[in-house]
Amino acid sequence: MKKNNQAKVRISKIVLLFTFSIGVITAQNTSTMEKKANALIQKMTLEEKVGQLNLATYVNENNTTNSLSDKIKRGEVGSILKSNGAENNFQLQKIAVEQSRLGIPLIFEEDVIHGYKTIFPSPVGESAGWNLETIEKSASIAAKEASASGIHLTYAPMVDITNDPRWGRIVEGAGEDPYYASFVAAARVRGFQGKDLSSGQNVMACVKHFAGYGAALAGRDYNIADFSERTLREIYLPPFKAAINAGVGSVMSAYSAYDGIPATANQKLLKEILRKELGFNGMLITDWETVRNLVKIGVAANEKEAVLLSINAGVDVDMTSGLFLKHLKELVQEGKVSISVIDKAVQRVLIAKYKLGLFDNPYKFFDVKREKETLMCAEHLEFARKAARECMVLLKNENQLLPLNKSIKKIAVIGPLANRKKDLLSWWGGTYSQGKPEDVISVLDGLKQSVDSSVEINYAEGVKLDGFEPKGLELIPEAVKLASESDVVILVVGEEFWMSGEAGSISNINLPGAQEELINAISKTGKPIVSVIINGRPFDIQNITSKSSSVLEAWQPGTMGGFAVADILLGKYNPSGKLTVSFPRNMGQIPIFYNYKRTSHDVNESNKNVRWTNKYLDIPITPLFPFGYGLSYTEFTYSNLKLSSPIINPNQSVNVSVEVSNTGNVAGEEVIQLYVGDDVSSVSRPAKELKGFAKISLKQGEKQVVNFILTPKDFSFYNKDMKWVLEPGTFSIMVGASSADIKFTEKLSIK
Repeated sequence: MKKNNQAKVRISKIVLLFTFSIGVITAQNTSTMEKKANALIQKMTLEEKVGQLNLATYVNENNTTNSLSDKIKRGEVGSILKSNGAENNFQLQKIAVEQSRLGIPLIFEEDVIHGYKTIFPSPVGESAGWNLETIEKSASIAAKEASASGIHLTYAPMVDITNDPRWGRIVEGAGEDPYYASFVAAARVRGFQGKDLSSGQNVMACVKHFAGYGAALAGRDYNIADFSERTLREIYLPPFKAAINAGVGSVMSAYSAYDGIPATANQKLLKEILRKELGFNGMLITDWETVRNLVKIGVAANEKEAVLLSINAGVDVDMTSGLFLKHLKELVQEGKVSISVIDKAVQRVLIAKYKLGLFDNPYKFFDVKREKETLMCAEHLEFARKAARECMVLLKNENQLLPLNKSIKKIAVIGPLANRKKDLLSWWGGTYSQGKPEDVISVLDGLKQSVDSSVEINYAEGVKLDGFEPKGLELIPEAVKLASESDVVILVVGEEFWMSGEAGSISNINLPGAQEELINAISKTGKPIVSVIINGRPFDIQNITSKSSSVLEAWQPGTMGGFAVADILLGKYNPSGKLTVSFPRNMGQIPIFYNYKRTSHDVNESNKNVRWTNKYLDIPITPLFPFGYGLSYTEFTYSNLKLSSPIINPNQSVNVSVEVSNTGNVAGEEVIQLYVGDDVSSVSRPAKELKGFAKISLKQGEKQVVNFILTPKDFSFYNKDMKWVLEPGTFSIMVGASSADIKFTEKLSIK
C-alpha cells in the first residue's frame, strides 16, 4: 500500500516522460495527416477553404438560401456549435458528407465544461479535491457522454488564473496557483481526449482563453486587463504550456488584450508565444464573435479590417461572426492575405478532423443506442458522487460536531438552497449542458434518503433567494421556530447558479439576498449549526463562520451533490478537500492570493504591531481561509523532514521526504504540500511557491514516508532579461498542511 502511494507522489514527474514519448508517436501520425490534408486542399476552391474556417451556430432550418443546410451543401461551414443529439447531428453530418462537393465532414462543438448529462462539481470545486485521477476520469466520463450525443470538441478546460472572486469565471478554473493549475489542465486534457481521439469515445479539448483573461480589472468579465510580461510568463502561461504538452488539440483566444493589443489580433501572443515558444501546432479558434469585437474595441475601422488583423495574427477559425466567410475571399484577391496563410489554417482544421477519425467514419459519433445507454448510467452517477465528496472542504468543526452523532434524532434543514436543484449544477451545468434539474439530488433529498429511519427531518426555506435583493424575510420566524424545536440545524446557503460563471461578475461578495438576516436569526436559538455553502466563488463568510459550529464548503457539486453532502455530514465519508483559492475576510482584501512577492515592509510576528508595515489597520492581512486549507475528521502529524542532500549542483535534483502519521481516530486522506522560497534572487520573488503535492490515504495509526523530487526547474525563474535561469544560492524548502500551516522548513544550497 505504501509503495503504491509513493508511486502516485512521483507521477507528476513521470508523466512528463510519458508525454514526451506520446509526442513522438503523435508527430509521426501528424505528418501523415498533413500529407492527406494538403492533398485535399489542392482540390478545394478558395470559397471551400474559407468555409472550413467558419464555425457556425446551430439554427432551425428555414428553407431559405441562407439556411444552415444550404450553407453546408455549398461548403460554407466547417464546424457547428450548440447542436446536440446523435440523431440531430447525424442528419447535419449526412448533408456535409453526401451533399457537398468534397464531402468534408463537420466538427460538432459544445461547452462541455464539467459534465454533459451527468454533471460533476464545478471546476474550481473539483480542483479542491487535489486528486488528478478523479479530475481526469470525470473529464473522460463527460467526453463519453458528449461523444455519444454527437459532440466532437469541447470548449474546455479553462485554465485562466485569477485571484479575484468578483470575477464570475473563477468557478471555471482551478484556482489561484499556476503550478497546481498546470497539473489540473493536463489531467483534464488527457481525460477529454484519451489516448485515441478517433475512438468515438473521446472529444477534442480546446484550452482557453489565451491568454491573461483572468486578469480582468475590477473582476468585470470582458473588461480590460493590464499586466506585465513577467506576470504573463509566471502566472498565466504555465497552465497553457501544460495543456499543450498534454497534446491539446485546439486553443481559444481570449476576449481580452495583452499589452494593449486584443488577443485575437495579437501577433506576438499568437505567433511568437503560442506557436513558436509554446510549440502549439493545433487549431486556434476565436471566442464568440471575437473578430467582430475588434471593431467595438477600436483597433479595426470596420469588419473587413478586423478579419485582416485576426487571420494575419494566426487565427484559424472564426466562431459565429461569419466575417471570414464574408470578407476573406476578397482580402486574398486584393493581396492583403496570402493564400498560404489560408491554406495553413485550413490544414490545421483538416488535421483536427483526421485526428477525430471523421474522414474514416464521419458517423461514428452518432449512435442513438449508445447515447441512451451512456447518458447518466449508474457508473457515471456513482463516480459523480465520489467526485463531489472529494472536493468538499471542511472549514470549521468546533467541538467535533461533525460527523453528526447518532443520538441526534431531530434535524432542521433550513435555507433557500436546501431544496434547490438547478443551483447545484453551476452556471455552465444549469445553462448550457444537457444536465436537467430534475436529475439532481438536492441537499434535503440527499439527507432524507441517507439518514436512519428513526431520524426526523423537517424543512423550512427561511428566506427567498431570487436575485440579490432581500426577499422572504417573513419566512424567518417559521425557520427560527423549527430550529428551536430541533437537535441540530443544517443551514444551506450560497448563491444561485446564474450568479457566477460567464458574465457573472459581482461587486459585493457578501451572501446575496436576506441570507445574512437568516443566519443571524437562527444563531440566536443557541442550537448547534452546520452550515453548508453552495457557491462557485469565495464569499465573505466571516459572519456565518463565527455563528456556526461547523462549516462545509460544498461548491456547486453537481447531479449527485445532495448525496455527497449527506455522506460527509453523516460520517460516511471523511472530508479531504483543501482550498485552491484563498477566502478573503472581506471585499477590501481583493485581490488576495498566497504567493505574494516579498516587500520592504512585510508583516511578521516581530513587527506585526508596528504601524509602518504592509498591512491594514482594521483587519489582518491574512485571508479568512488560506490556499491549501481544509480540515478532516482525523488528525495528521508531520515529522522528520529530510533532504537527500543540503547542497546540490545546478544540474542535480534533490529528494525531499517527510513522515506523515494519522494520529486521530478514523481513516482519512491528507494533502501534503511542498513550497519553495528563493532566499536571494536578482528579481523580486514570492516568499513561497507550491512545487509539490501529494494526496495520501492513511488508516488510524498508520504512518507513511512521502517523497518529493525537486528538479532544477523548480528553482528556476525569469530573470531581469526575461531569460529562464537558475541562480545559485539558498532556498527554503517548506512542507505543511496548507500555505499558512508550514510544519517544517529546511535550507537547500545550490552552488
